[in-house]
Amino acid sequence: MARTVYDKPLVYLDNAATTQKPRCVVEAMVDEYYNVNANVHRGVHFLSQKATDLHEASRETVKQFINAENSSEILFTRGTTESINLLAYCFGEAFMEAGDEILVSEMEHHSDIVPWQLIAERKGLKIKVIPITDNGEIDIKAYNKLLDESERLKIVCVTHVSNVLGTVNPVKTMVESAHRHGVPVLVDGAQSTPHFKVDMQELDCDFFAFSGHKIYGPTGVGVLYGKERWLDKLPPYQGGGEMIKRVSFEKTTFNDLPYKFEAGTPDYIGTHALATALDYVSAIGFDTIKAHELMLTDYALQQLRTIDNIQIYGHPEGGNGDAVISFNIKGIHHLDLGTLLDRLGIAIRTGHHCAEPLMHRLGTEGTVRVSFALYNTKEEVDSLIAGIRRVAKMF
Repeated sequence: MARTVYDKPLVYLDNAATTQKPRCVVEAMVDEYYNVNANVHRGVHFLSQKATDLHEASRETVKQFINAENSSEILFTRGTTESINLLAYCFGEAFMEAGDEILVSEMEHHSDIVPWQLIAERKGLKIKVIPITDNGEIDIKAYNKLLDESERLKIVCVTHVSNVLGTVNPVKTMVESAHRHGVPVLVDGAQSTPHFKVDMQELDCDFFAFSGHKIYGPTGVGVLYGKERWLDKLPPYQGGGEMIKRVSFEKTTFNDLPYKFEAGTPDYIGTHALATALDYVSAIGFDTIKAHELMLTDYALQQLRTIDNIQIYGHPEGGNGDAVISFNIKGIHHLDLGTLLDRLGIAIRTGHHCAEPLMHRLGTEGTVRVSFALYNTKEEVDSLIAGIRRVAKMF
């Protein structure tokens, strides 16, 4: 990157939080604001029709990108967090009553814990936890035991890739096991969608959520995929315009999918930019992206393991890990390390990463986290390692 921070070249390694945006995405937003800015679906005039075409074409792009069966299964939201809140509220209202159970993993992001806690408190539900192994992987034996023993289990919620450990969970196998018990599965795809191909037909999960800003798209737009047979049964999340067919003071009837869940004016600029980002990623190809990021992750792990007193969380030898590495160095607080690296122009993340229950399991208050994207380089990894060594000499 040409950007400098504190007169140092910026080394941006906080991609799990958000990615930088390619020029084509920014230009798509500017172009639509200047040339095709009108509210969608409601207008008969030229600009409204053009904006609507772009918005619905974006839905089709998402459908193809994740290989959903129908574009009506693609709901536009503000991101993964809103997607899961939408599902927790609607699914809880439609299918759950006091005493029913929700199964979440020990490595979930708060966005896949707190929404379920809210509905659980409101309706008297129970949340059970899938434990992880000391290697930072889902304990599949424990998971299968929970499935066997849970007589009132209504839904399984699991992250595809841990935002802390980089662990790639065996969600296809987990979905198959849950379906044998007649239980639907939500997969949090926020950390998987930017790094490798996700395929709804292959995974066969019932719900899948991801955010645009983590896959080179704009902030404030995301997706909830849901199988049509489930979405048809769920009540609306919010009321207002667009999600209705007819309104009277006596009764309101709701719109068809996907509009039943998209009250109000959508971020039609954002959806077009998201589609542009997905096209950008598709043009590069996930084989290329995955190979590059795997090379960077392996190289970074090799170099990090040469640093004294370092503890790396997850990423066991021979394990299945993605482009996220969390670690601590004995004697250096993670916040101090992050702050001093920042002064060297190196942007990383510190803290609990919105995964406090996982931090408790790991026995730490927080970690340093580096995360890679398709534009990162080995030279930036070298800068990171040199920066860590420089900071370590100060303590």
